[in-house]
Amino acid sequence: MSHRRNLLTASIVAGLCCFTGIAAAQDAAPPPAKPQTAQEKADAAKAAQLEGITVTGIRASLEKSLDTKRNADAVVEAVTAEDIGKFPNTNVAEAMTQIPGVVIDRAFGQGDRVSIDGTDPSLNLTFLNGQPISQTPWQYGAQPNRGFDFTMLAPEIVGRLEVYKSPEARLPEGSLGGTILLHTLEPLDLPANTIRGSFGLNYNDQATPGTRPNASALYSWKNASNTFGVIGSIQHYEEKIDRQGFEIFSYSPVSKWASSPAVAAGIANGTLDPNAKVPDEVNSAWFQQKRKRDTATLGFQIRPTDNWDIDINNLFVRENFDNWNQSLYPFTGATPGNVTSFNQGPNGVVTGGHVCGNDTVGCPAIAQGTFDSNIRKSVVRTSAFDLKSTYRGDGWKLGGAAGYSKATNDNISQAVMEPVYAGGYTWDINKGFAFDNPAAARDPANWHMGDVDGLGGWPGNYGDYSAQSRDTYAQLDFSKYFDSFFNELAFGYRWNRHEEGMQAHVYGGNAPTNLAALGFGGFTDTLDAFDGALDGSSSHVMPDRDAQYAWVRNTNGGNEDPGTYLNGTYKLVEKTNAAYVQGNFAGGDFHGNVGFRYVDTKTDGTGFVYSGAPVLPAPAGSWQTSSKTTKNWLPSLNVAYDVSEDVVLRLAAAKVIARPPYNMQVNNLFLNDSVLTGSGGNPDLKPYKSKNFSLSAEWYFAPQSYVALTGFYKKIENYTFVDSAPEQQFNSGIFNDQTTFARQVAQGLCTPDGFCTYSISRPRDTGSGKVRGGSLSYQQAFWDTGFGVTANYTYAKGTLDSGGSLPYNSKNSYSVSPYYEMGPFSARLTYNWRGKYLAGGYIAGAPPATTADYADLGATLGWKLNKQVSFTLAGMNLTNEKYKQYLGITAMPVAKYTTGRRYMASVHFDL
Repeated sequence: MSHRRNLLTASIVAGLCCFTGIAAAQDAAPPPAKPQTAQEKADAAKAAQLEGITVTGIRASLEKSLDTKRNADAVVEAVTAEDIGKFPNTNVAEAMTQIPGVVIDRAFGQGDRVSIDGTDPSLNLTFLNGQPISQTPWQYGAQPNRGFDFTMLAPEIVGRLEVYKSPEARLPEGSLGGTILLHTLEPLDLPANTIRGSFGLNYNDQATPGTRPNASALYSWKNASNTFGVIGSIQHYEEKIDRQGFEIFSYSPVSKWASSPAVAAGIANGTLDPNAKVPDEVNSAWFQQKRKRDTATLGFQIRPTDNWDIDINNLFVRENFDNWNQSLYPFTGATPGNVTSFNQGPNGVVTGGHVCGNDTVGCPAIAQGTFDSNIRKSVVRTSAFDLKSTYRGDGWKLGGAAGYSKATNDNISQAVMEPVYAGGYTWDINKGFAFDNPAAARDPANWHMGDVDGLGGWPGNYGDYSAQSRDTYAQLDFSKYFDSFFNELAFGYRWNRHEEGMQAHVYGGNAPTNLAALGFGGFTDTLDAFDGALDGSSSHVMPDRDAQYAWVRNTNGGNEDPGTYLNGTYKLVEKTNAAYVQGNFAGGDFHGNVGFRYVDTKTDGTGFVYSGAPVLPAPAGSWQTSSKTTKNWLPSLNVAYDVSEDVVLRLAAAKVIARPPYNMQVNNLFLNDSVLTGSGGNPDLKPYKSKNFSLSAEWYFAPQSYVALTGFYKKIENYTFVDSAPEQQFNSGIFNDQTTFARQVAQGLCTPDGFCTYSISRPRDTGSGKVRGGSLSYQQAFWDTGFGVTANYTYAKGTLDSGGSLPYNSKNSYSVSPYYEMGPFSARLTYNWRGKYLAGGYIAGAPPATTADYADLGATLGWKLNKQVSFTLAGMNLTNEKYKQYLGITAMPVAKYTTGRRYMASVHFDL
């Protein structure tokens, strides 16, 4: 097939599509120009002849993606449905990793949040068919985020996606790095009575034995006159998530343990540096989850006349995120006088030591071998409805759209308990811990929860959070066409209302018990991927999961904690009014657009504001609203110059804004009373502002092939940075965990009236910053051999003007994906690597941590039995890469995990 012919087809079809403002723009890639000359009109007629010439498979999808990129006015990257299916992935984010400048975070193995050109995931917005999709957090203690969680979207429902790295006036504001536009399949684009489906099994080699199923089905119908169509789909997906590793919640100087004779002697004789950092604990962490996702879509296309289109889309998603998080951490920081030795290591870090317990004669106190067992329930329900209509007149077009989306999680609950083992242990910063008396530590009767005086433990409590999110929008767009260099003038208006709310409740206390009386669940068998892991970390007692949940629920006293409710309950309403004007131009070898967008944003954040100890009912007048309004003018320019048929130069400049995450703008607070950490909001935050510039050159040198070089610069103002600082807050442990609270008072961390010094992470405006860099991308199909490759490299250096790195900014990242497709067989390898980047601390209140370099290797094999049936086998994380985080230097680790290799086997049919 002629490369020129394919490009011509795409150009002609794009040119024939008139501009419809935002509504249509987010349903299709924007056309560069309306046909103007006689030759262009002749080419338009010829497009019908070329329409039937098609190819299928990997190469066809790559060609479609290149056509979108080649013919766009802005800097755009695209991925088509076939491409999404040929990558090893379980969600759309994982299929986007081949786009230059796009990297994802894999804290739980799956790809979820997307960073674009070195920017924070929360600063890049995503729209489905032009509509914002509401989201709520699934994880207990987590807060809502503007960054889209791609785990909610089944790959089967997406027909194509585009990433706009340079904005246009018609596109919704709110993205610093790029705007992601997702499009579902449409019935009038498919043959009548299309039936597609799949069935498969997922397997994780680190999780408990067994596979989990996934299945999908799609049906599309349209009438013979192509004026009415309906499409519906259902998907079910399950996967086991299993994350194992080590965590360190905090570090303290050696001097904190000066009450220990051994430590005092080491400081005195110079073998211990009093300022060296010591882990307060080394935690053996095990997170287990069976994720389930059910998705249904229903869409209609109606064409009452040749020049009138109506599109209706509906989305329904139900996700189950129930999980069990186990953390066993001998708490060295809780018993300073028990330390009998510290091992001073390099880089000013103590790397190991020994702590005595009640199994050592003369030890001043019991040891605190704390087992934090959290059984959590979480079900997220999301629904969306969207209506669009476009009417084309003689030289003009009128479009309108309206939609509503809602997400709820009415039961983000946690049944927690903390048994304590009082015996001594040896610990190592990289290998975990080993108990002095392993036999005693493996006896569940020795793990106490307040049932024996002096042996510690906490029978726990029950937490129940609920979260809601709603998005409502409406817009109106008008376009007028001209026979001149400026061939189109478009203007429009968009209104959006977002509501976010959370209610927090914690109830106590529970009846005392021990693990033997509660119900023994056996021993863990974890950490195989960590060479030399000590036995206490890898194989220790655990409760029976069902017995723990029943005990917490059935013995709970129902006494609500006032602090949790007052600090964790809030509401936010954000209303935006935006208007834009955009002129599209085309003439000679130039095409592009210029325009501006005006945005008025009003935010009302409501929460409890009080002083002193929290009480219920809430003090009169404490439910208070803080309001702010911002107004912004956002100009944009995109110019493309066709140097030749195969070479394009692009220039883009724009002013953009991004708003802080919703929870950060409210006076809310989440506290961990055991380790005295927390996180909260800041109602005084300002929106991010950035002046973005990009310059690119693209050479389309062969069919399905190109090489491109892009440079970008973003000058950012009002950058928000989350950091931790000490704050005095009320500790509810004075009522529901009096043993721990008494110890904190004795250590001088709290006062007897209930107030303690917490490390609280809050967002703060830290001035200005910049991201500068570039990307090199390459794609080629090697003639008729069936072989090809896609590859890209991105350099993005993000810095604060006051010093330090920008969060989630990897200076270097690259991906390589060779493929083979010939006859019925296809194969594809994907290798993605991103450099280290700064991220939030593992727990609320922890200082920002650096996530180490991360690589992911995946592979997909495909066999097409016939036109109707095909098979695929895919593998992800084939090297079982370790996800690591550290504080400043690698010698101070805070987390390292493995999540296992993941495999998927599927059969597909297309009738």
